[in-house]
Amino acid sequence: MNEIPTELLGGNSVLLLLAAFLIVVVFLGVKIVPQSQKFVVERFGRLQAVLGPGINFIVPFLDRVRHKVSILERQLPTASQDAITSDNVLVQVDTSVFYRILEPEKTVYRIRDVDAAISTTVAGIVRSGIGEMELDEVQSNRQQLISKIKQQVADAVDDWGIEVTRAEILDVNLDNATREAMLQQLNAERARRAQVTEAEGTRRAVELAADAELYAAEQTAKARRIAADAEAYATQVVAKAIAENGLEAAQYQVALKQVEALAAVGKGDGKQTIILPAHALDAFGDAFKLLKGKP
Repeated sequence: MNEIPTELLGGNSVLLLLAAFLIVVVFLGVKIVPQSQKFVVERFGRLQAVLGPGINFIVPFLDRVRHKVSILERQLPTASQDAITSDNVLVQVDTSVFYRILEPEKTVYRIRDVDAAISTTVAGIVRSGIGEMELDEVQSNRQQLISKIKQQVADAVDDWGIEVTRAEILDVNLDNATREAMLQQLNAERARRAQVTEAEGTRRAVELAADAELYAAEQTAKARRIAADAEAYATQVVAKAIAENGLEAAQYQVALKQVEALAAVGKGDGKQTIILPAHALDAFGDAFKLLKGKP
């Protein structure tokens, strides 16, 4: 009776050990990789596989996850380096680089300190790029310099399984002497532009005044020409009337004008003094005579 529990206990121990072994096998053989990471698996010290996000299976006791690499985008700390432009001006450039790891197997086996390696590469490329440009070009063509830095850094780190997503030049600092010289140059340039603008304004005002005078002269000449044409037409009409109706028609017109002139002089509030020529009253008589056809 005492041997039966011992046999049951021994059988249960084997089952327990077998279950524990299966649990360990499952724990070692099943790997769940987060979305933001990749696992580098080695077998006997050699690269075996790179596990992507999700559930993955490896050989227990033979395969081992040696590296867990984040594939999120990373930003290097802001770095400052001195550089000399082609016109011998010392500048201090602040740069920042963003990158992410695409192939972890290259990153973990080809480079020890990724951040330090990229920082050193960026510093060399920045110095080289600024050394080929003048100070004014560095200030005005910053985007071109950024594109150049990004391309050269991407080519340099391609063997490390890294993608450079963005490179930024945060600031370009100058020493005090250069800053003051640039400020003086800027003030001089502003003064020159102001003088040029004032001179152009004066010239434009003179041109507009000349154009106005020319326009006024043209309009005066046009008015005189119209008046001359009207006078010539009136003379032609009078000449035609004389030719058709004789001298009496012209005398009638003259007498009528005299009467109209006298009527205009007589207009007023009654307080003015009117001086009439001696033959003024004769003008009325002449007009009526001519109207009746009497010489």
